[in-house]
This record gives sequence, C-alpha cells and structure tokens, in this order.
Amino acid sequence: MPALICGSLAFDTITTFPGRFAEQILPEQVHILNVSFLVPTLRREWGGCAGNIAYNLQAIGGAPVLLAAVGVDGGEYVARVAGWGADTSLIHRDKELHTAQCHITTDRDNNQITAFHPGAMAHAHQMRVPSKAERSDLAIGIIAPDGRDAMWEHAHQMHEAGIPFIFDPGQQLPQFVGEEHRRILGMARWVAMNDYEARMLEERTGETIAQISQRANIEGVIVTLAAEGCELWIQGQRTHIPGVPAAEVLDPTGCGDAFRAALLYGLERGWELRRCVELGNRIGAIKIAARGPQNHSLEPVKHLL
Repeated sequence: MPALICGSLAFDTITTFPGRFAEQILPEQVHILNVSFLVPTLRREWGGCAGNIAYNLQAIGGAPVLLAAVGVDGGEYVARVAGWGADTSLIHRDKELHTAQCHITTDRDNNQITAFHPGAMAHAHQMRVPSKAERSDLAIGIIAPDGRDAMWEHAHQMHEAGIPFIFDPGQQLPQFVGEEHRRILGMARWVAMNDYEARMLEERTGETIAQISQRANIEGVIVTLAAEGCELWIQGQRTHIPGVPAAEVLDPTGCGDAFRAALLYGLERGWELRRCVELGNRIGAIKIAARGPQNHSLEPVKHLL
C-alpha cells in the first residue's frame, strides 16, 4: 500500500571542500566568523527530503505518494518523479516562488555546511493530508523536513486521518519549541534522527531518548550514527545495530533519506523494526558510494526484500 511522504522537493547545489572545516575555523573567533572555502567541484542535483525518500522507496518496490511543493521552475522535477511511477497528485505548484534550493559543502571528513532557501516550500502547508474517506489506501507516512507550518499541520492531519507516521524533524528541529515537539511526539508512531538531532531534541523537550521511546504511542526511536550504524530504542531499551561498510565514501548527501525509505518500506509490510533498520544501513552504504542523492541503484539489495 502507498506511503505518504510529507517533505521538501529541492534542487541541491553540491560542492566539495578538499580540506577540513575544523582547520579553517578558529573556535575562539566564531563570534566574528568570516571564512571562505575554495570548492573546486560543483554539481547540481535533484534533492529535497521528500524527493530523496521517494526515489529510494520506489527503487525497492514501494509506492510513494508525495505531499510537497515546487515553484515555477519545478515542472521538470514533477515530471521526473512521475516518471518513476510515484504519485504526484498532492504536489503543490506555486505560481510565483522558485523551488527550494539547497547549497551543500562537504569537507574531507564528510562534515557538511548547508545553506537552504525554502522558496515554494514555505507554502507547502497549503496542501492538506487527505482524509480517510478521500484516501483509504495510505498505510503509513513520514513527516520529513519541510516548511515549519507544513510539518506542524501535516502531523496533526496525518494523526486525524489515522495514518501512523514517522517523525523525522531533521534540520527543521530548531524551528519548534519544546511543547510543540512534545505534541508531535504524542502523535507519532516512530521517531528517526541523527545523534546530533537526538541530543537537541532531548534539550528541547526535557525528555531523554529512553523516555521518549517509553511513550505509549511510540513503537521505536531510531538514532543514526553515520558509519557506526544506529541506536534502536524500544521501551527504554537500547540496541546498537552495526553499520554496513561502504565500497567507497564519496558523498553523504541523502544517506539519511535513503535510510528512511527503508523504514517506510519495512514498516508498511509489518517487519520488526530491527529488520527495517538493517535494510536502512545497507541502503545508506550503497548511497554514500554514489555522488548525489538520486543517482544510485538499489539492485544489490533486492534479494533482501
């Protein structure tokens, strides 16, 4: 059955800094930060969390339905997504703003500095999650990084429609105060974050990850640890799931989105969470060996499905 993906569609401008950010930034001078990085390579890629998740989910045999926004320059992107066979009927086409733009610089240690212009994403809240009467086929969903109002509205609408969803606040986590996070956590079925975001969520909510995982409505909290795999928290109990070695480490952009596609695929099929996470680690290892968030093939994992 289809999975509803609420998140961003964006164009990614990806550059690589061959040095280390840490060698260029003086900690004692961050209050007057003024740095410039020479980036000898530049690529423009299809991106955005919703687009990346949908790409991976479609590639492993899922059925993504995108609820997102594009701008006046987004027609080619919508056609691309439709070309995969994904459902684009809920994509908002803004007539004035441009599609969101993400500028990402990665250093030699795979640290990233990102600048994001929301563009049409700021109007994503104008699209509504279908009611059960309108779309009874939606089995699962995800609230991925998007416009702040869209994430807030869509979480409530998904809950009202009875669609179990993953809360993936990502880089938009700082846009919500603690009480707002606590309310969304009270509606979500699963939570997925990286380790930095997990620490920030603990600070914002005043709850530990263990405590969040013990909420009555939460079936699991996943904290990704890059190459080290991830932590799986269920009812206050932590399990470490080892990472999968990558053939190459070329570009981490979109690895988290690839991982989340595996969660959606497995959970929709009733897999136990550990199996979903193990698939996510494998897909993430494949993605990091390819440049760009939507250029890799997932044929190597088809036998695991």
